[in-house]
Amino acid sequence: QVQLVESGGGLVQPGGSLRLSCAASGRTFSSYDMGWFRQAPGKERALVATIRWSGDATYYADSVKGRFTISRDNAKNTVYLQMHSLKPEDSAVYYCAARYYMDDEYAYWGQGTQVTVSS
Repeated sequence: QVQLVESGGGLVQPGGSLRLSCAASGRTFSSYDMGWFRQAPGKERALVATIRWSGDATYYADSVKGRFTISRDNAKNTVYLQMHSLKPEDSAVYYCAARYYMDDEYAYWGQGTQVTVSS
């Protein structure tokens, strides 16, 4: 089992920045690929960014490329999502997820943290 707890969400004005954190506990964090997903009201959950277990490969959705950065600190069992130039359409509940590096699916999820971009 892997337990994930997100933090760092909140209300920010358009053009602002936020950094989300996801603290993991349970299994060996460095064996898991990590991802950030988001879900806005009335929409399906969407992939935002992923980072390989080793930290040497990342992926970003086109909608956030150049504005968001995913990173991880395996010594602290934490993954981050730095968000800049936030737009109202970035408003959503953001979820952290973990996938064992040999698996296809993200099996472990956090409870989510709300990000609201509004003036």
